[in-house]
Amino acid sequence: MEKIFDYIIHYSLLIIIFLFPFLFLPFTQEFFLTNKLYLLAFSVLFLLLISTIKITAIKKISWQKRSFDNLLVLFLLSFAISIVISSPNKVQALLNPNFGFLTFFSLTVLYFYLSRNIGIGDNRLEKRICCDLSLPILSISSFFLSIITIIFFFQPFKNVDLPQYLQFLKNPGFTPIGSQLDLAIFLGFFVGYGLIEILEKQRINKDKQLIFKFSLLTFNLIALSITLYSLLKPISTSSNQFQPVSTNLPPFRLSWYAAVEILKNPITAFFGVGVDNFASIFTRVKDIAYNQSPLWQFYSFNYSRSAILHLFTETGFFGFLVFSFFIFSILKQLIFPHLHQSSSIYINIHKSLSISFIYLLICLFLFPPSLIIWFLLFLVIAKISQISDRDVVNQVSTNLTKKIDLTELLPFYITTIVFSLIFLLGFGYLLGRSYAAEYYFKQSLISKSINEIYKKQFKAIQLNPYIEKFHREYAFLNLNIALNITLKELQKMSEEKNIEKNKQKIEELKLEFYSLVNQAINEGKWLIKLNSQNSINWASLAEIYRSIIGQAEKADIFSISSYQRAIVADPQNPTYRLNLGGIYYSLGNFEEATKIFEQAVVLKPDWPNAYYNLAWANFQKQNYQAAVAAMENVTRLLDPKKYRADYEKAKKELEEFKKKLPKEEKQISEEQKNQPFLTLPSPIPSITPQIQLPKEASPEAKY
Repeated sequence: MEKIFDYIIHYSLLIIIFLFPFLFLPFTQEFFLTNKLYLLAFSVLFLLLISTIKITAIKKISWQKRSFDNLLVLFLLSFAISIVISSPNKVQALLNPNFGFLTFFSLTVLYFYLSRNIGIGDNRLEKRICCDLSLPILSISSFFLSIITIIFFFQPFKNVDLPQYLQFLKNPGFTPIGSQLDLAIFLGFFVGYGLIEILEKQRINKDKQLIFKFSLLTFNLIALSITLYSLLKPISTSSNQFQPVSTNLPPFRLSWYAAVEILKNPITAFFGVGVDNFASIFTRVKDIAYNQSPLWQFYSFNYSRSAILHLFTETGFFGFLVFSFFIFSILKQLIFPHLHQSSSIYINIHKSLSISFIYLLICLFLFPPSLIIWFLLFLVIAKISQISDRDVVNQVSTNLTKKIDLTELLPFYITTIVFSLIFLLGFGYLLGRSYAAEYYFKQSLISKSINEIYKKQFKAIQLNPYIEKFHREYAFLNLNIALNITLKELQKMSEEKNIEKNKQKIEELKLEFYSLVNQAINEGKWLIKLNSQNSINWASLAEIYRSIIGQAEKADIFSISSYQRAIVADPQNPTYRLNLGGIYYSLGNFEEATKIFEQAVVLKPDWPNAYYNLAWANFQKQNYQAAVAAMENVTRLLDPKKYRADYEKAKKELEEFKKKLPKEEKQISEEQKNQPFLTLPSPIPSITPQIQLPKEASPEAKY
């Protein structure tokens, strides 16, 4: 019976490994990493369940000690401590696919199974170790990925009429693994792995696998070349510059500054800023030079440029030192293997694993944390663990594996089974709710009915109320319904002659408007509760208040307060200042608006819209000289060919401004309509009387 369970676990592991690179499902907002994470998590749940049933059936617990076990558990513990002590949104930190606790917990459990899964069906240990199929199975996955990459490069569905949910198949860069960068890293791993295997076996002319391995290597090389071309191809601009791999990645410079920044506080120095909280420290170290780069519209990044720097920033010295000892322990095993040096089989395996491991370490230094890199790393570590400890090998070969007979320990036996089942049921229930929340949120995005969108987003929040994007979308959904449907209908009915006839309906609409606005504010405040260190959360709340200025009392004050908190969290962000200045401008406080617009100009001196708003603020103050100077900067910065309409508009207004220079006459006000680039802030039409927000609606009030 024990062998049956071993077979189930063995083949389950192979299926998991084979499917991992391919699995993507259009059931969640993010098709790829989210589903790969849940594949790992549910697979681990299944493996633990099989092991629990096995223990129940055979009434014995078997355990094989490995060299890396303690350090790996300690590494996982460092994540847990960082989340408990430092992470603002602890649940979101658990579910982060590239660098979250669930990711590393699943990979750790997978490592324990793989490192002890030394083949089956052969009595010779050496043969079983060398025939372990984890990496060979994954290399077959790389072959199919290569085929898909080559096919989609030629866009076979370009002219095919596909339904909306399959439109992604028209993308030439589509890959089931996720991103092009992850695909390049994955294929690069197996190009190196395949090359080493071919070089090791080329001296054996009759090796039947040599042709197959050469075919794998050829397809992987072709697909890798296509992927690198897609990442580095020239951008479609007049200047034939190359688009670097790091286009949408944070600079190394700021990633280093973020790592150094945690040293200023003893708690963050030791435990980091918390898992899933890199964005909060990135905004603190972002400088003016960043605003001059093409990345400036990315207000923040969730990941460091380097996975190693990210590890240090989010888990501090504790996590970094544990990981360093872990890596050092593996390198020591690779350099000084505890093996029979006369065995050429072991030496060849060590050679390929050493190069593969070093390749992944380089990827961790050069690229952001990635579920794909971690998956490959844990597979390689499991393989190294299988063959590195001679004592463990001898234990297995002489059947000295530790076994506990539970028939004589009935209380311990029952406790173990009960605890395992409770853990698995609880883990499965919470995991199922989390995935169901992702499913409902995705369904809300593709629903056509407002009622369906509303219900499904509400359902997603009910299932998992700790995901910030759920609350953000739901907040603006309530706000849009309030402003674009309820308010417009209310204004229309208020303008009709027979108001008395519609009095009850008007009161109902006012109540509905109040309820929707209040719900939007509550959702915005939930964002602050989940993570008050994130500037985007404060900016979202500020935008909610800003949208109801004129409809709700003190909305302007609350919006200004929220934008000020966003600026504290992201002091180098010119957009927040532009929006804050816009509120002052719409309220007629041109003095304060001018000061804020000037700060936006200082932070980003090549931004035409900042100068444009500054020009009009000065014009309203009747400071015409400053208005002309600012508008001249607008015309200087705008490209006449790319933004022709805006350029002509700015030129015309500049001429009007100049007419004011000789003698100051009456103020000119112009309506701004259909402005794709240059925009002035304008207040939303108000309703009378304005609704009174509860005290809890204040951004400073505790939710």
